[in-house]
Amino acid sequence: MRHNLNLNWLRSFEAAARLLSFTAASREIGLTQAAVSQHIKALEAQLDAKLFLRRPKSLHLTDAGKAYLVTVRQALDMLEMSTTGLFGPRQARTITVRASMAFIMWLSARLDDFLLRHPDTGVKMLTSIWKSPSDQQPVDVDIILASRESARPDLELLSAEMIVPICSIGSDQVIHVPDDLLRQSPIHIMGFDDHWARYFSAYGLEFDGSTGRLITDTSTAAIEMVAAGLGCAVVIERFARQAIQSGQKIRVVGEPKKLGQAHFLVRKERRDANQTHVKEFEEWLSHQF
Repeated sequence: MRHNLNLNWLRSFEAAARLLSFTAASREIGLTQAAVSQHIKALEAQLDAKLFLRRPKSLHLTDAGKAYLVTVRQALDMLEMSTTGLFGPRQARTITVRASMAFIMWLSARLDDFLLRHPDTGVKMLTSIWKSPSDQQPVDVDIILASRESARPDLELLSAEMIVPICSIGSDQVIHVPDDLLRQSPIHIMGFDDHWARYFSAYGLEFDGSTGRLITDTSTAAIEMVAAGLGCAVVIERFARQAIQSGQKIRVVGEPKKLGQAHFLVRKERRDANQTHVKEFEEWLSHQF
């Protein structure tokens, strides 16, 4: 396996060849000068060829070194591009955030502010659709929607939520009073099936939950269906307002009513006391409401 080369040797060679200095190369790649020198010696021994001409106060590439540098540089560049393309750019710090799809859509419209304030921090978003109790995906920031009455000690209130009915802008249906909504085609959201009943109960009206042929599992999809003119839905107000602001062809057709639920931040025990970037994100998040 003569050409089974160590990648660290090649990185040391590329840096030393570009800078023509073992000392400068060691500073750039975070190694000692002795380590870089050993890498180069090991590479030359493996190739059975001299890559550098070592002078008392200077360093020069041999002809073989010059020719090899072109190939090594291309190989390292291709490896970096491939790694970035598949796995994204390397971030010094990455925060993993889990929330509902609708919450992520709402948060994304504001996220640029955080990224501008913290250019050395990346954010990875995960959806929490039908999260299993056995889900072991590690997250730094967990955002949930829960009843305010049953809030646990580890939950920090972000915002109590309101719900509103929405219909398509292109709909020719006239909706002046809540009774008019009873004659619309309701779109149901799994897990939030009580939104319609909650909204109508605020007006002393009863809702027949058996009506409606469209069912989806996210508020985001329900909003898309409404925009397509497939019916009306009752969704969290902040999500409806964000969709309208982003250009969705929907309209709010009723007054906001209390949902009885709120978005909470799940407080976690921080084993790493140096996770300041997570604390910074949590503080920024609390100011978005």
